[in-house]
Amino acid sequence: MKTYQRAEFISILIDSIKRGIYLKFCDKCGTYMKKTYEGFTCPRCGQHLETGSFEVKRPETSAPEPVYIVDSDRLDDQTVTQSCPNCDSNDAYRSILTTQGEHAGVKQDRTVERYTCVKCHHTWIKK
Repeated sequence: MKTYQRAEFISILIDSIKRGIYLKFCDKCGTYMKKTYEGFTCPRCGQHLETGSFEVKRPETSAPEPVYIVDSDRLDDQTVTQSCPNCDSNDAYRSILTTQGEHAGVKQDRTVERYTCVKCHHTWIKK
């Protein structure tokens, strides 16, 4: 009987699973059984194990529920009067962003106002 090192055995196991061959071990002697057309055969003691068929049951699935996507960014933003630099529209969404940073051990908070045109969706930051 050939003995395998752990790494070699794991390599054989992974290769078998990739090829769709599943491992079976003999109930009498514990040897790795070889796959045949009829089932599995033990090369050491000759025990034969026939493979039976089995039924795969899947849970019943209902129709998927619809998913509603809402552009929540626009619901939170305010509509203000700002002139768009791209199309000269006077309506824009205003969102306020806060950034935090640290430089030389000093924490800094910065507020940025970002505008998005209602008409052409151009985005700009007013300086």
